[in-house]
Amino acid sequence: MTGYSPRTCAEERATSDEFLRKLESGKRYAEITGEDASVVITRFFSIFYMFYQSTQVWGNLLSSAVLSINAEIKSNKSDEHLDLCGYNFCLNNRDQNESFTDGNGTQDISSQLPKPANWQIYVLATVYLAAPALATLLLMTFLDPIKGSQENTMEGKSDCQLVAATFDHLRHPYQMLLVPLTIWSGIERAFLGADFTAAYVSCSLGIHMVGFIMICYGAFGVLASMSASTMVRVLGRVPLIILAFLINLSMIITLIYWTPNPQQMPVFFAISGLWGLADGIWQTQINSLYGVLFAGNTEAGFSNCRLWGATGFSIAFACSSVLCVHSKIIVIITILVLGVTGYLIIEVIEKLGGLYKRSD
Repeated sequence: MTGYSPRTCAEERATSDEFLRKLESGKRYAEITGEDASVVITRFFSIFYMFYQSTQVWGNLLSSAVLSINAEIKSNKSDEHLDLCGYNFCLNNRDQNESFTDGNGTQDISSQLPKPANWQIYVLATVYLAAPALATLLLMTFLDPIKGSQENTMEGKSDCQLVAATFDHLRHPYQMLLVPLTIWSGIERAFLGADFTAAYVSCSLGIHMVGFIMICYGAFGVLASMSASTMVRVLGRVPLIILAFLINLSMIITLIYWTPNPQQMPVFFAISGLWGLADGIWQTQINSLYGVLFAGNTEAGFSNCRLWGATGFSIAFACSSVLCVHSKIIVIITILVLGVTGYLIIEVIEKLGGLYKRSD
């Protein structure tokens, strides 16, 4: 699992450049082929996120293999224990935790969560640190630079000026409306990776099953990313966004009313897979939406995309040990509804002729 750390101006610029390269490539390809630019940009982001989502498969395959070694598997967990998993899971609620007993006296629910051995942590940490180092080396060696177009208003300016342009870009009405949806794109990934795996999977099945269930999430994310371009061309962007919204909403409702049980193993994989399907749609469509809406100010636009996505990711992990699951679900439902509402307002404005655009 990956997190976000505070970034320097140079690191923020590098992250923005990663998306600008795909945007510029998509624009040039659209000019050559005569295709619609928005469809081509979506296709380029679909290819990128296909490989990006596949990291969930390979990373969790590795973690599953390592954590399954000498794993202590307990399939006879009591009903009292299972009742404190899922929607009722709460690490910081002492009164609720002390209500759990297993016949040997009062137990804290957090003490019942299995913990990996130190050597397993060291092996995984070593591999996960070596992978980005190797990736950086490959990029530096083989990636050809792509110069920005004349539309890039930040070309030739310092890195820290990008930070100022990022916040200045918040004055754009579309950007303000996209902030909740962009935060959602980060918070939904972190919720599944941190809270679903702890409250539903580890609590009821054991930590050794986390990787296998998250592999399903990554596989369906790859499938959604691969087919995003085709779905946009056939269905359009709005129905696709609504589809992702309905998938996430139905999964959240399921998490509220379903008590995790080891006897219902297919349900764990179904929730993970459908969530990954929706995530593949969110990641490709939100990024391509930024490329289409802010074509004249791409660096500031994509910097906001990364900033608010990382903000949602960080908020979810920061609250993972502070809020109970039922409180987190209320938060994510609120952000999801606000995000989709803001996006639909943008679509309505565009249908009515769009915002007034200055000559520059």
